[in-house]
Amino acid sequence: MPAYLFGATWVDALAVSFFALEWSVYAYTLEKSAYGRDSLSARMNAFREVWMRRLLDREVRMVDTQIMASLQNGTAFFASTTLFAIGGSLALLRATDEAAAVLTTLPFGPPPSPALWEIKCLGLVVIFIYAFFKFAWAYRLFNYVAILIGAMPPASQRETPETEAHVMRTTRLFQSGGRHFNRGQRAFFFALGYLGWFLSPWVLMATTAAVVIVTWRRQFASSAWEAMGTDLAGGALHPPIVQRLTTRGPPRP
Repeated sequence: MPAYLFGATWVDALAVSFFALEWSVYAYTLEKSAYGRDSLSARMNAFREVWMRRLLDREVRMVDTQIMASLQNGTAFFASTTLFAIGGSLALLRATDEAAAVLTTLPFGPPPSPALWEIKCLGLVVIFIYAFFKFAWAYRLFNYVAILIGAMPPASQRETPETEAHVMRTTRLFQSGGRHFNRGQRAFFFALGYLGWFLSPWVLMATTAAVVIVTWRRQFASSAWEAMGTDLAGGALHPPIVQRLTTRGPPRP
């Protein structure tokens, strides 16, 4: 088998290309295609607008601020966890010899060269850095949403054009924060698939396919997806939201 740069083979190049392609196609399908407009994330986006509209009916909005605080805390947890993952990935760079000794005992072919092992570790670091930036930006956007909720007009002004504009402004910022949070979680999922490359490029392709199947099922065939579509059949949602969700999809910032 001919060796490429740093001891990588054509199978390694094929596996990494497959990994990047699957991630890109899945993300594009979920966020930008017509098929993705019926995903679990898209259905949740509709309920973000429902929340902002029902918030107008409440003069006391302590419950809403508590929910936002829980969202911020969850996002901060993922962001801090990502920093630990980055540190752990960097620590793998100093375990080349130990890893080679372990991989030699496994039936996945010869262990990678030291240079290739370092490339694999750096690739994992890049994925977690990407995830950190997504979680950090989502946390910042949720902070902005909390400020906009605090600036929400009172219920007595709910029929004014200014209130409608503020609701849509808050909803779009809220949806943008949710989208960046989803991208960070998606990076976590694909990082698990990327770990297969440490064993073999063939394992990388298998774990990548498994990640795509699992995440696709959660977005389009899970019990949560079915539950979020129940109200649509019954017409319980605000009519403009139903129209966006079933035809053009939720508004994008």
